[in-house]
Amino acid sequence: MSRVANYPIDVPSGVEVTLSATTLSVKGTKGSLSTPVSDVVEIKREDDRLRFSATGVDQHSQAMAGTLRALVRNMMIGVSQGFAKKLELQGVGYRAQAQGTRLDLQLGFSHPVQYQLPAGIKVETPSQSEVVVSGVDKQLVGQVAAEIRGFRPPEPYKGKGVRYANEQVRRKEAKKK
Repeated sequence: MSRVANYPIDVPSGVEVTLSATTLSVKGTKGSLSTPVSDVVEIKREDDRLRFSATGVDQHSQAMAGTLRALVRNMMIGVSQGFAKKLELQGVGYRAQAQGTRLDLQLGFSHPVQYQLPAGIKVETPSQSEVVVSGVDKQLVGQVAAEIRGFRPPEPYKGKGVRYANEQVRRKEAKKK
C-alpha cells in the first residue's frame, strides 16, 4: 500500500490555495489550476501546509488520497515554477518553427505538419532542430510533447525522427547479405 498521502505538502510563498467543497484551486505567478476533490478524501490546511487523508478504510479511498496529493503537488510546482519538455529533431531537412499558437514541422513528409497548440501551452524553438514545450499543467505539457513526438517517432535503423532530449534510441543492425 502506498504511503504518499501521509506526507504533507508545503505551500510555497506566492501561491494561493482556495479549498471549496468540490474543488481545490491553486494560483501562483505562472498561472492558476484547479482540480475536483473526491468526497473520499479529506484535505486539512494547517498554516502553510496541506494534509491529505482518506475518509474510509477501503483501498479505493486510500488510493484516491495519494493520487490527489500527487496531483496537488504537481499543481503547486506548476504555478510557481512551471514544467518544460525538450524535443530534438534528428534527420536531414527536419526542422521546426513556432508561429504564435501553431507549430510548423518539416519531418520528411511531402507536406509540412502543422500542430495547433492547446490553451495554456507555449512552444519555443531555440534552433531549427529543437522544440521546448512549456506550461503550467504537467499532464498537458507531457501530452503535447508526446503528440509532437508521435508525428515521426525515432526509427531504429538510422535514429531519424523526433525524440525527447537525452532519450536513448535502441539501434538495430542493418540486414546483411
